[in-house]
Amino acid sequence: MSGAIELPAPQGLLLRPWRPEDAPDVLRAFVPEETARQAGRPVTSMAEAQDWVAAREEERAAGTAYTWAVVREGVPLGSVAVAAVNHVHGTGWVSYWTVEAARGRGVALAGLRTLARWAFGELDLFRLELGHRTNNPASCSVALRAGFVAEGIDRKKLRYGDERYDVERHARLATDDVNDG
Repeated sequence: MSGAIELPAPQGLLLRPWRPEDAPDVLRAFVPEETARQAGRPVTSMAEAQDWVAAREEERAAGTAYTWAVVREGVPLGSVAVAAVNHVHGTGWVSYWTVEAARGRGVALAGLRTLARWAFGELDLFRLELGHRTNNPASCSVALRAGFVAEGIDRKKLRYGDERYDVERHARLATDDVNDG
């Protein structure tokens, strides 16, 4: 399996592994609170952004997660990932985000569709899962349009600060009939 390839996506987009030289873009991307929540740990300095990129490289090398920069003309507009890869069960956990300027422009959808095709093909996974806060209709729309079926609510699953959020879980199977056009 080649984890370091580039994947062409619709709309002139390309999925490629995050690179050390992307650290300034990562730092800018995690400034808004909405994106910062998805970092897993703070990314508020260039050193933390470099660490974030290095962690993505380490996960890829270990075969546990594959995080892709979604770029247009070399500029990262977002990220898509499949993590918690379990080859015994053929499953993975998907996540995605975009920079503020790219939201509502189909970047996450194109990246997610491309990632799913790659994960089902190259990784030979059978089931991809994802979750979004129930108060995030934009993320829900991306999931549904990419063929991820809503399966249920995980009550109070996420905590940001002092507040807990319900999460809607979605999944897509390799055998689902999905129009990825």
